[in-house]
Amino acid sequence: MPTQYEMLTSEDVITTRTVLHESIPLTGTIVSGTYSDENIKNFTHGQFQSVYDYPFLSSSSNHIFDITLGYPSNSEMSGASSTQNAKKINMYNQMAQVMLGYDTAGQGLIEKFEADLNLDDSGIMSEVFFMNLSRLLTKDQVKKGTFSLTLGTAAWTGSPFATTKVLTDTNASDTGGTANALGGEYGVLFDASSNAHGLIFYQSGIAVISGSVWPNALADFYVHPTYGNQTCQQAFTGSAISGSCFALRHRTQNISFNNTTEINSTIYFCRATAGKFNYSTNPTYVTGGACVVKNIASDQPVSYITTIGLYNANNELLAVAKLSEPLKKDPSNELTLRVRLDY
Repeated sequence: MPTQYEMLTSEDVITTRTVLHESIPLTGTIVSGTYSDENIKNFTHGQFQSVYDYPFLSSSSNHIFDITLGYPSNSEMSGASSTQNAKKINMYNQMAQVMLGYDTAGQGLIEKFEADLNLDDSGIMSEVFFMNLSRLLTKDQVKKGTFSLTLGTAAWTGSPFATTKVLTDTNASDTGGTANALGGEYGVLFDASSNAHGLIFYQSGIAVISGSVWPNALADFYVHPTYGNQTCQQAFTGSAISGSCFALRHRTQNISFNNTTEINSTIYFCRATAGKFNYSTNPTYVTGGACVVKNIASDQPVSYITTIGLYNANNELLAVAKLSEPLKKDPSNELTLRVRLDY
């Protein structure tokens, strides 16, 4: 235990914030089912699909994202004849309530997803897919202006990727092009012609993709095993959630974005001035051991600093920092040691 403590003042302590970014590419080989769809997990509740980077039963697999879809109760898609109608309505309402909350007019109505940043009931996206990216990938948030989603827009029976549409949030940045909602900041996803087809919620890591990407002119957005060719709108009503998610996955060529990791740090500058920390309380410093440093009283004191301890006001040890090598300390020099705590 030390017998002398050095008080740290406010000038000896500073706080910093470091932002790290990592590029995340999710290629179609993972999403579209290179592993014969063994990396896709469907659940008995039938409300969403989970995508893994390897067959999901493998101990080395990692959860990548979930896919689901939905529409509001007043959508033209809604009806007693629509497959899993109640689940699709509930999914839309749940996502909208969590991401957007209730309307500001005080009518107690859940906001609807809109292809803009205003939430003014214009450009409402009624039929949407949801991609909920894993926290393993997004970390603290998706970096604004880096999200890109490439979707196949050609016929299912040929190659869905014969023609593609790329949705990006290139208008978004830390200085503009985004809006705040209950679920955090979000930006609009545009195609190359500046048509809005979705939203990306940065802190939540959720992409909302409008069914308008695939117009009704595309007769075979999906080929149902029982009902045959279906447009995107027909797939929303005539297929189960898992079937429509299957169709979306096999039209997803690429997903890429940069994630963000925020590291908060407190830095302590521990100063050993010329007249301090030159002597050790260890008995072997003068006697009782093989490494005797000081033999007679007239010898200049010298010590070797190997460890720094941070204590609270009650002299209780809170943190320990080890030096990579001992530093020689005597009255002829001063040392300033920088200790950083990350959290």
